[in-house]
Amino acid sequence: MTRIGPLSCFKAYDIRGRLETELTDDIACRIGRAFAEVLGARRVVLGRDVRPSSRALAHAVAQGLMDAGVEVLDLGLSGTEETYFATSHLGACGGICVTASHNPMDYNGMKMVRAGSAPIGQADGMAAIKDLAESGAFAPARPGGRITDAGATRAAYVAKLMSFVDVAALIPMRVLVNAGHGAAGPSFDALATALLTAGAPIDFIRIHHDPDGSFPAGIPNPLLEENQPLTAAPVVAHGADMGVAWDGDFDRCFFFDHAGGFVPGEYVVSLLAEAFLAREPGQMIVHDPRVIWATQDVVTDLGGQAIASRCGHSFIKQVMRDTGAVYGGEMSAHHYFRDFMACDSGMIPMLLIIELVSRRGQSLRDLLSARRAAYPSSGEVNFRVADQKAAIAAIEARFGPHAHARDEIDGLSLSFGDWRFNLRASNTEPLLRLNIEARGKPDLVTARLAEMRALIEG
Repeated sequence: MTRIGPLSCFKAYDIRGRLETELTDDIACRIGRAFAEVLGARRVVLGRDVRPSSRALAHAVAQGLMDAGVEVLDLGLSGTEETYFATSHLGACGGICVTASHNPMDYNGMKMVRAGSAPIGQADGMAAIKDLAESGAFAPARPGGRITDAGATRAAYVAKLMSFVDVAALIPMRVLVNAGHGAAGPSFDALATALLTAGAPIDFIRIHHDPDGSFPAGIPNPLLEENQPLTAAPVVAHGADMGVAWDGDFDRCFFFDHAGGFVPGEYVVSLLAEAFLAREPGQMIVHDPRVIWATQDVVTDLGGQAIASRCGHSFIKQVMRDTGAVYGGEMSAHHYFRDFMACDSGMIPMLLIIELVSRRGQSLRDLLSARRAAYPSSGEVNFRVADQKAAIAAIEARFGPHAHARDEIDGLSLSFGDWRFNLRASNTEPLLRLNIEARGKPDLVTARLAEMRALIEG
């Protein structure tokens, strides 16, 4: 193949680009072949989401893999976490899921892992895959490439999910689930059947359930405030005890209490940390550096060890593998589990929260009320600025001299005793992301946010 221009679809830890310009069938084929050659792969798992472009892109990836002599283990329509699971379960050399998750309709992308479902970062494969895909300097085609249907792997995947929940501990509960017409529906149905067979007294109410790549209810991204009523209102209307909504490839899930209140991700991290430390006292818990106090205090109180990591799945996965941490969580709703290949899942958190609510005998809203009052936060506030470095420098000049503590594990974090903030440039978008939290002082969060907004926006 001939050399092509720089591939802008390669990001910090995945592939994401605009269709027909940044990501085409030819580029996808190149990526598949480069993936195989860089990893020396002989068997590769391939999954795809529900977007109309995903089938053709997955076919192109498969062609590139087969040109390199690879057996493609085809999952068909599936979630990203199913690719992660199948890569380890089938002993494959790597896995690729064609997905754009929550990105706009004219985008698509890929999430990739190596053998053992280990992350692929810039230093251990991503840069090399990009360089080879651009150059087209591939080795001669190899014989033996073929596609094998691996859809039956879902049964083992569901069995793995079930290992995270004690069905005997569950109490009768009504849970509304919103698949957003993404890939979650069929996988959830398989899990729900397993729960019912095991005797779980859970009544699931399904909305926007059937996969539909036109996304008639909008692109599934429950993190966006404007999308949250799509789940919140039905939770109340159906008298559900809680609601769960997923993004397009369901590697993230989002929770709503019985009153339709959205549960910010940082509080979910603290709940899941609590759930694991109740099971395994003294374990390590990994968290991102954006909003930390609720999680750190819960972990300390329960005798665990809190470890901070850079944001992004490849970074957190690597920290978990390096430390053996039982759980890792990001406020963006990515949750990672030691016993799930240190990978993220959007199904496991649902099971764990249902069990925690059952064991505690309190509603999700009641479980969180004291915690949310003790640790008010701004939520993530995004700024589109012309010069990110200048904006960060202005904030540092204003607040840095007065800080009690500072870290730069990911962006700039400054703490002032009763409040702190993290300001970082996005790994995936041209944005500055700001998070502010305080100890029991919501007015302080509001005041500091106004002050920092004025500085950033000029």
